[in-house]
Amino acid sequence: MKKILYILIITLASCSLIPTEHSENVVAELNGVRLLQSELDQVTAPALDAEDSAAIADTYIRQWATNILLYDEAQSRTSEELESLVAEYKRSLYVHEYEQRLVAKHQPKEWPDSLMQQVYEQYQSRLQLREHIIRGVFMVVPKGTPQLAQLRTWLKKMTDKNVDKIEKYAFQYASGYELFPDTWRTANQVLLFMPVDAEQLEKQLRTKQQIEVEDSTSVYLLQVTDKHFAGETMPQDYARGAIEQILLNQWQVTFLEQNRKELYDEAVRFNKLKRYEK
Repeated sequence: MKKILYILIITLASCSLIPTEHSENVVAELNGVRLLQSELDQVTAPALDAEDSAAIADTYIRQWATNILLYDEAQSRTSEELESLVAEYKRSLYVHEYEQRLVAKHQPKEWPDSLMQQVYEQYQSRLQLREHIIRGVFMVVPKGTPQLAQLRTWLKKMTDKNVDKIEKYAFQYASGYELFPDTWRTANQVLLFMPVDAEQLEKQLRTKQQIEVEDSTSVYLLQVTDKHFAGETMPQDYARGAIEQILLNQWQVTFLEQNRKELYDEAVRFNKLKRYEK
């Protein structure tokens, strides 16, 4: 095959430009496709100096030109079967984009609690924890901090009165503090702030509600008010996101099936669909 290709490639090093009807300067043109200066500027922006910029520009233009040549060559040799596949793929992209927008526009914002409970009970085998989760109180205090024994007692009995005392104590002495009796934290999140490894933490979690460790300067206290281990069924509040996703997937299937049926029925009703007997 012989082709005459007219390629005009002008790199940044030459600073020459092709006159064009466009408001932007053209730096390269091949088979009717133009590369604009603004596109090339985005590629060469990270360059450290003019020489580096020119090298980057030359490499990019070579790749740009090669892609155009490959695409044109492929098109010239395309079979009817491939054209059919391309057309089908294009239709699929349009349909997918349209349906995604439709779903985003109409999907429910909230789900009834009764439905959430139903799905939780039905799909418990799929709602398994992959790591340990904890609720409680975490505190770091310097060694030698006064009333540490009293703090341990307050932590063991998390009454409203004791929580108030704990918070005042933390404000006065703690170098780190988090009260999370209503929020789940993973064991890995807790490990970020305690000088123990995962195996040590798991061992203590299985046998204790109050975990205390030290390093050379500080005492780390973790009071566990609730816990679940990897492999167990997620608590319902922790599983909420997964439950909502299950419900959304189910709703989406039904919604799209209904929308497709309505489109078809409308085409039949208004005689848009023509069917011919063989």
